[in-house]
Amino acid sequence: MFVRSIVADAFGTNCYIVAPAAGEECLIVDPGVGVVDRVQEVLREHRLRPAAVLLTHGHLDHVYSVTPVCAGTTGAYIHTDDCYRLRDPLATMNPQLLLALEQQFGRAATWTEPEDVVEVTDRQVLELAGLQLEVAHAPGHTEGSVLFSLAGVPDGIPSDELERTMLSGDVLFAGSIGRTDLPGGDHAAMQRSLRDVVLPQPDPTLVLPGHGPATTMARERTTNPYLLGLAG
Repeated sequence: MFVRSIVADAFGTNCYIVAPAAGEECLIVDPGVGVVDRVQEVLREHRLRPAAVLLTHGHLDHVYSVTPVCAGTTGAYIHTDDCYRLRDPLATMNPQLLLALEQQFGRAATWTEPEDVVEVTDRQVLELAGLQLEVAHAPGHTEGSVLFSLAGVPDGIPSDELERTMLSGDVLFAGSIGRTDLPGGDHAAMQRSLRDVVLPQPDPTLVLPGHGPATTMARERTTNPYLLGLAG
């Protein structure tokens, strides 16, 4: 499986490009701030054709470039409960963070809602770009946060050690979890998601998070302090 990660210009958000192989259709996951040119470069270099944009949730740092990446040709897939955020994610963002963005890039952030928004739901199976992905609703960071899971691992990773890949957005990080103190966050909901949705994921799962390095479910199950407190 072809996977490339691009770190956004702001907030360190990971954008992923996923395809069965080079020269095929692909999925673009969480296109954040300033990734458009680099996404296009990867597409050209590896002869990839975008089939859809997947959004793990609706925070601005994960969706900022969704409209130019979609470019009116592919749909933006997001959970029903976060769909409202695509109307204007700037409206729910901390004003100080917006100011920091303006200072960093020398201009105010702008937003245009994508033309084709496709709502996804819990346990839905998506057949896109020759890949089959399972959607798991995991609220807490936002109301509509999801995990996208699929069989197989990126090229170069031993398949005898890992069998699946999970795009965890801001639900699960290496050694940490997503914050719950932003609008739409809910600590109790996050605890339920970690216990009922994250912990049941199989150990041979590669975790590609929304921020920071990749990890595995086996590692997080035994070392992540936010999961250890929920075990058993």
